[in-house]
Amino acid sequence: MKNKLLIVEDQFIEANNLKIILKKAGYAVCPIARSVPEAVQIVDQEKPDMVLLDIFLDGPQTGIDLAHILRERGIAFVFLSANSNKQTLNAAKATNPYGFLVKPFRERDVLVMLDVALYRHDESQSKAKGTASKQQLKQRGEDAFRLIKGESDGLKNVLEQVAIVAKSDVSVLVLGESGTGKELIAKAIHQLSNRHLKPLVVVNCAALPANLIESELFGHEKGSFTGASEKRIGKFEQADGGTVFLDEIGELPPDLQVKFLRVLQEKEIEPIAGKKKSVNLRVIAATNRNLIDEMASGRFRMDLYYRLNVFPIILPPLRERKEDIVLLAEHFLKLFASKEHKVISGFSDQVIKALVNYSWPGNIRELENIIERSVLLSTGRIITSVSIPSEKPQGNAENYTGRIKTMTENERDHILSALEMCNWKIYGEGGAAEMLDMNGNTLHSRMKKLGIEKRISEKK
Repeated sequence: MKNKLLIVEDQFIEANNLKIILKKAGYAVCPIARSVPEAVQIVDQEKPDMVLLDIFLDGPQTGIDLAHILRERGIAFVFLSANSNKQTLNAAKATNPYGFLVKPFRERDVLVMLDVALYRHDESQSKAKGTASKQQLKQRGEDAFRLIKGESDGLKNVLEQVAIVAKSDVSVLVLGESGTGKELIAKAIHQLSNRHLKPLVVVNCAALPANLIESELFGHEKGSFTGASEKRIGKFEQADGGTVFLDEIGELPPDLQVKFLRVLQEKEIEPIAGKKKSVNLRVIAATNRNLIDEMASGRFRMDLYYRLNVFPIILPPLRERKEDIVLLAEHFLKLFASKEHKVISGFSDQVIKALVNYSWPGNIRELENIIERSVLLSTGRIITSVSIPSEKPQGNAENYTGRIKTMTENERDHILSALEMCNWKIYGEGGAAEMLDMNGNTLHSRMKKLGIEKRISEKK
């Protein structure tokens, strides 16, 4: 069966003859319409591929009025014309029809005209879709990179890699120091991918308690364990059809690394006390840890590492993007000044020099926090001072190595210090958990993730 056509003609004999010609040629023909309202109703119901319409119809509206409606809806049309005056024909031509059929109709002329009109319409639609697709892709690219600011070669290289890998479904491992913008990169990859209409589910593995992380990721059935009062859909199942971003993947406990490997290899999950399910998702993982060292120490599985590390993207620290520091600072200044309803136009030369010369151990997150604080404290139109920490610690300069500890290292030292002060008592009154103002189970989970288990056994 060929295309579906609608005839809009108030003369029954001419309309019926045309219908016979079209059906004989194999076209599907909608019920004949005699007026514009009747035609619109049939268009809504039948969704024809093309409309053959007379200029003069029953009622006050003409075929030219209907032509404008069809043009807005993207439906092709051909005028059926008899001898009309020049003004009417010019008005009809102005609607950009795909052709004119002159009465009385000859079968050969009708079929040739329709073949040409339908071909022209298909070509026009293809070009329109292609243009729209390019425009949509360009817009998606602009949206994806909108929050990623910078002009440095290092950042440009990262964005080129993002554009390349986004088109595929391979796993991506985003590496970089804390605060370098790994989540923004994950969001950009998802936005540029074919999965962009499906969900992006973000999971911070470091923020999940050890006793709940399996349930959070894989889900559980009602009654599967104490406290499971209702069924939970896990993060992997929530991301079905889309992307899951696992931040701080290095914090994933070894037993769950095995289950996660199955998700990557088999695209399959198994909720707690539930049945295995297939999932269609893409995995993007990120960490600020050195996974090579983690594998060497036995804390991260080698097979999982190589399964994740199909396409690594390494984010440069801010100290290696000197040319981006002022650009980022100005971006945050505009953002927070607007938020606080302040008129602040920029930074003094002294502040700019201080920003550029600082090493930014906390990277973009640290810069953002400092600019936000500066905006809150500012009373003028120019930021004239910023509270940048001292590069060197107080005390003996000979002991200064020039390296600032990571947040993870500082956290580990802080917990160890509390444990020493409490003689390694974790729970109860006078324990480290009370001193650190945190739940005892949470503290134990953090100790396990930070590799303090051995120290615990030594003290027992």
